[in-house]
Parts: sequence; C-alpha cells; structure tokens
Amino acid sequence: MEPEKQIPKKVITQDEILQAALKLFADKGYFNTSLTDITDAVGIKTPSGIYHHFKNKQAIASSLYGNILDSLSISIDDIRRRNRKSSEQLREIVDLLFKLTDDAPEVMQFLLTVKVSDFLPDEKPLLSTPAFLKIKKIFQIGINEGELRSTDALLAYTYFFGVINHTLKMVLMGDLKQEADHYQAQAWLIAWNTVVKK
Repeated sequence: MEPEKQIPKKVITQDEILQAALKLFADKGYFNTSLTDITDAVGIKTPSGIYHHFKNKQAIASSLYGNILDSLSISIDDIRRRNRKSSEQLREIVDLLFKLTDDAPEVMQFLLTVKVSDFLPDEKPLLSTPAFLKIKKIFQIGINEGELRSTDALLAYTYFFGVINHTLKMVLMGDLKQEADHYQAQAWLIAWNTVVKK
C-alpha cells in the first residue's frame, strides 16, 4: 500500500493578507469583516497562516493604514522635490488622488470613507500624519509666498480638499457615474479657486 501523499499547505505572504483585507474592509467595512472572511479571501482553510504574520484583525488594519500613509508620504516627497510652486505641487497631488481613485479604489475608500479612529484608536488622526502635515506645509508656503490667499493654512486645506475629497467620495460611492478622471479638471478648477490669490 502506498503512503498517502501530503498536500502542501498554501504559504501566504503578508502582502496577500493585506490586499485581501483592504478589499474586504473597503467593501464590507472593518467591523463586518471577520478573520474567517480574510482567511477565505486568501485561499487558506484556517487562520493559522494569518496569525503567522499578524496577531489579530486590528494588527492587519494598523499595518494597512501605516503602509498606505507611508506610500502617500513618499509620493508627496517626490512631488515636492519635482515642483517648486505650491500650485504645481497641489496639482500633482490631485492628479495622484484621482488616479488612485480609478486604479486603486480600495486604497482611496480606506483613506476617505473608513473611519479609522473607530477601530484604531491609538493611531494618529489622518490630519496629524506626516503625509497630511506635508500637504498643510504646501499650503503654508503658498500663503507665505503670495501664491495663495492669506488665510490659515488648515482652513485653505479644508476648502481645497473639501472639494477634491467630496468629489472622490461621490465617485467611490457610485453617486457620480463616470470614472474619477472625468471630473478631475472641473474639481481642480473649483478647488483651486477656493485658495488662489486673486
């Protein structure tokens, strides 16, 4: 009699877990996603493969949040190095956000529609993260150099990204039927007019 062949266990990577969790968190919400859902999404039978990388669902969410914000911060650094004027930097950041909305909607849903403080209470609020502090600094420099109207930098941020973020949320929620790219030029113009020095 031949010995039974052992079927090798599927080995999953941390990135596979994060990608599956991101999609589930964006589609179902954090609280409606279980570890079993994530286990099923990565194609394994038990959560032991997940526990090899993360101690719980909250650790997955924390890692995901950190990765997204780190990537965004690096992109903003690159944009700031390539462009001197605040208007050019803001234009490229808007380009990036609209591109991400079309190409990686789960990332943008996680950033714009998921209330992270509900399940990651120890994480910094979004506006206190390095990526967003850099954006606020772009506004401050633009105000100091006279390119943007004289106002509080956080207020300028609020006016400008109020238009951009609300447009992107409406695309993500399906209220606006076209891809984000379709609305980009108009959203930029309206947002820019809220802050530009006339």
